[in-house]
Amino acid sequence: MATVALSSCALALVGFATVAAVAAGLPGDPAITKNASALFHDPQTQVLGNPHGDVTIVEFFDYACPTCKATEPRVEQLLKADHGVKLIVKEFPVLSPQSAIASKVALAAVKQGRYAAYHQALLSYRGGLNEAVIYGVAHDVGLNVTQLRKDMNAPEISREIASNLALAQTIHVPGTPTFILRGRMLPQPTSQIDFPSVVAAARHDRA
Repeated sequence: MATVALSSCALALVGFATVAAVAAGLPGDPAITKNASALFHDPQTQVLGNPHGDVTIVEFFDYACPTCKATEPRVEQLLKADHGVKLIVKEFPVLSPQSAIASKVALAAVKQGRYAAYHQALLSYRGGLNEAVIYGVAHDVGLNVTQLRKDMNAPEISREIASNLALAQTIHVPGTPTFILRGRMLPQPTSQIDFPSVVAAARHDRA
């Protein structure tokens, strides 16, 4: 996501403000509260981490997004280190036609039980996104690509993506990646989000 260049002090303040807002238990965004069911309880949306975790984070992302790719290692580290985090991942393909293909392939991977593996592998890929990469990564993580090409055209997959796009517009998602925690979008830039700290602050607020 494009951001205005900030000094190191300003970036530190952004990170502090993020933790402080969560810890203070400030009122959530009304649009997020109104659409809580679609955000947090859509049975078609994939969940990583602990499905029954005590802290829930929603992420809107695009596989072609460089910032999403840069943030992914810290997200994966959070899930490995903290088994109480539930990450709801919203496919939000807005950057290119290839983004939409990648999201369809990812959702089709659900039928083969390989969504998480594919999602993490494609976000970890360093390089441009094209169909050779999209299907090559699918093959590398053990997916049946022939079956995948059939499943990705299922109407329910198109409906899920369309639903995510409409939801993002309704709650004014500013770009990718966008993270939502306790009814608020975490402030940008995402490079300054200290995920363990905001999760700890959410738990402290609820205690």
